[in-house]
Amino acid sequence: MIPGKYRSVSGRAANNVNCGLHLVIQTSSLPEKNKVEFKLNKDTSSFPGRLLQHDLERNYSSRQGDHINLVSSSLSSFPILQRSSEEKILYSDRLSLERQKLTVCPIINGEDHLRLLNFQHNFITRIQNISNLQKLISLDLYDNQIEEISGLSTLRCLRVLLLGKNRIKKISNLENLKSLDVLDLHGNQITKIENINHLCELRVLNLARNFLSHVDNLNGLDSLTELNLRHNQITFVRDVDNLPCLQHLFLSFNNISSFDSVSCLADSSSLSDITFDGNPIAQESWYKHTVLQNMMQLRQLDMKRITEEERRMASVLAKKEEEKKRESHKQSLLKEKKRLTINNVARQWDLQQQRVANIATNEDRKDSDSAQDPCQIDGSTLSAFPEETGPLDSGLNNALQGLSVIDTYLVEVDGDTLSLYGSGALESLDRNWSVQTAGMITTVSFTFIEFDEIVHVLPKLKIKFPNSLHLKFKETNLVMLQQFNALAQLRRVDQLTIDPQGNPVVNFTLWKYYVLFRLSHFSMQKINGTEVTQNDMIMAERLFGILAHVASSELPQYRLISILGDKKYPIYRGKETMKYQKIHLIKSN
Repeated sequence: MIPGKYRSVSGRAANNVNCGLHLVIQTSSLPEKNKVEFKLNKDTSSFPGRLLQHDLERNYSSRQGDHINLVSSSLSSFPILQRSSEEKILYSDRLSLERQKLTVCPIINGEDHLRLLNFQHNFITRIQNISNLQKLISLDLYDNQIEEISGLSTLRCLRVLLLGKNRIKKISNLENLKSLDVLDLHGNQITKIENINHLCELRVLNLARNFLSHVDNLNGLDSLTELNLRHNQITFVRDVDNLPCLQHLFLSFNNISSFDSVSCLADSSSLSDITFDGNPIAQESWYKHTVLQNMMQLRQLDMKRITEEERRMASVLAKKEEEKKRESHKQSLLKEKKRLTINNVARQWDLQQQRVANIATNEDRKDSDSAQDPCQIDGSTLSAFPEETGPLDSGLNNALQGLSVIDTYLVEVDGDTLSLYGSGALESLDRNWSVQTAGMITTVSFTFIEFDEIVHVLPKLKIKFPNSLHLKFKETNLVMLQQFNALAQLRRVDQLTIDPQGNPVVNFTLWKYYVLFRLSHFSMQKINGTEVTQNDMIMAERLFGILAHVASSELPQYRLISILGDKKYPIYRGKETMKYQKIHLIKSN
């Protein structure tokens, strides 16, 4: 026998629900007519709008069994089935041995015409003694103790196989059952989906309440319309998008925590009903909108019909999400372009420094009396550059041209910081900066630019960015203390950062004190991130104040006036006199 009706997840009985396989048994009340009508209906067009029911209800109303005897035989260890003539006439194509306390399948002789066989609610441990029933279409072994699928190889006409609530650990031995339409294996101990790819006519597969941790290996199930995977331990799903007819998928009560782990569902064009309730993902605030955004074709979610308003909201959110993705992609491209540009500027800087170093070395060698051939010096990079400067410049120019395919400089405004990479970036100071942007800049960073080139744009800097108080120098060839003198023309500098990389001047022990002395009118607060103290100022004055006073006193007045100008000269002389008197007073104490 097969079930007379189905029940839904909510427990309500559903009427007129077509599960893909529709079996109709009509038996006349008059025994002498023996009329039995058996129909296999594959028309899926009669599916109602509600969720296709997927848990088979075990409710059999048959009154068979009153005239069935199981007789023991001395020739066999199996009982032999005997039915009365009246029983055979009334139920010629079906047999129910439900709740007979069977531990083995009995021998069934003379019943080769059977199509429906029911062994529900027994204690059978192995499928056997039914190989002769080759016309069998439905076999129900629900609620037994079967540990292995076997003994079915001759049942090539079998369409419905119900093995729910047994002890099966592996799906196997279904090779010859290519006509299967319904396969129910719920309530077993199966850990992996396997050995079913040949079941191209299978339309209903129930694997609920097993031990599955993932879903895959579903290729070949081209007719599958319903897949029940409720109450497993599933964390991710694959291959569902390869099921062209799948409409109903039940994933309730598993361990799915993100949509990424079931992303293949978004590629399914046939899915209309799906359930995720009982999963961690269903507890997230974004759950419903995310599912609808990625599966716009759904009609029901978690047993509830999707409204037009929910679809509209999901569509709006999907557009916003797409905009975010585009913006994120744009930012990623800009970030990558920045990285490539900076790398390119760095390569050009290295080439330039190498060229300068080699030219200087060649000049030194020209002045020496050594007759050694430069190209024979072991380990020297000079072997790659001829002594003549013409070919050297040409080779380097070609290299620079090759690199110039990518931008050779970069100007970046990030918050209150203006970063300039490469000497070409200095031209940006001639732009028409907005008042808002220019006023926002408080930090200006120079990288891969000769300090002597930077000096020429300092007047523009103090005009364009009046609030810039922090200057950073990295790879700018600061090599002498005197170069810091050029910063005196700025209006104000509160912080100065000189990166050791590419600035040899920081190797001088007293460079910070020189900066404090030379730029004392700025009242600088930090150098390289360290607070400037009063003791630092006193030490700077002690180290360089007297030397400066002596040097300035030795210069003729006209030289000082030419350097400082008519207006600044009296002020300078006054300050120098006060400094000298202060130092003299400190020493006398």
